[in-house]
Amino acid sequence: MAPSTTSSAVSVIRSDVDRELSDFCADHRERLLEIGAELAPAMDALEVMVSHGKRLRPTFAYWGWRGAGGAETDARMVRAAASLEFLQACALVHDDVIDNSDTRRGLPATHKRMAQLHAEQGWSGDSDGFGQGAAILIGDLCLAWSDEMYQGSGFAPETLRDGRAPFDAMRTEVMAGQYLDTLEQVRGTATREAALRVMRYKSAKYTVERPLHLGAALAGRGPELTEVYTDYGIPLGIAFQLRDDLLGVFGDPSTTGKPAGDDLREGKRTLVVAETLARSGDADATRFRALLGDPDLSAASVEWMCALIESSGALAACESLVDEYAERALAALRSPELDGGARGPLGELVVAATRRSH
Repeated sequence: MAPSTTSSAVSVIRSDVDRELSDFCADHRERLLEIGAELAPAMDALEVMVSHGKRLRPTFAYWGWRGAGGAETDARMVRAAASLEFLQACALVHDDVIDNSDTRRGLPATHKRMAQLHAEQGWSGDSDGFGQGAAILIGDLCLAWSDEMYQGSGFAPETLRDGRAPFDAMRTEVMAGQYLDTLEQVRGTATREAALRVMRYKSAKYTVERPLHLGAALAGRGPELTEVYTDYGIPLGIAFQLRDDLLGVFGDPSTTGKPAGDDLREGKRTLVVAETLARSGDADATRFRALLGDPDLSAASVEWMCALIESSGALAACESLVDEYAERALAALRSPELDGGARGPLGELVVAATRRSH
């Protein structure tokens, strides 16, 4: 890993993570194609997913390591952190299948890409069914490679064992959070409590807290920093997801890579939705519920729902919560247990995660 030449906490290891992922994919493409040349389109789709992204989870893992006194330049830490991107790719590929999303980051979702391959080749059977099945397998492969990359990062076996607890916990928690998210959509409860539970497990622990715990564990200071990183990571993770939910409704498609109002069409029971329903009159709440989750939701209906989110006070309330959770995260950085050199970058990450436009 090359020494940092930028003050940005987000980009400090991005190029190193990108290189590790590129090298890993190049090596494993060769192995995969030895099984059969027909696997090339699946590998192409996998690489598209892995080659994009904000790299937040590796970044938090790295600064968790640095906050625990880990060295600035350590290729083992970069490889271990990069392994989290395969887990993220798995989660996104499967999430898009579950939600039947058309796009991801402005490109066709993996199952749509594979369905198009089926149609172009004129193969027998249902193109959409093939695309979904292929995407599930591609996601599974990403999950397997995440574990392989972590285990091959170069740390001593005892150090890898120390990191297994947060590494394994984040995989369990994100799957559980995804299931709860799916369950809330079909139950249609849309309560603040339910939305916050999904955010805690699907995003806060997975995106921020557990990567920080992993970095601390690999640096040999997991127990001392568990509480500090939880006090920082959970509120920041919730604020991050809440910002994501707001962008899912009000974000510019040219920067988010998803159609305007896509979360409303998918019927996601977010905190934004819960606040809107709790703050609206009966007639408006009934209409909002009826429209939520309609895949053919018109632009006019999206506009009406967005207007209700704003006029009900839900938008302002959610923006206020983002600020409140961000302040809680910043307060946790005052802990004397934390290596002083990591406080500034971790503070910068609060701003990066909560003030973003995509």
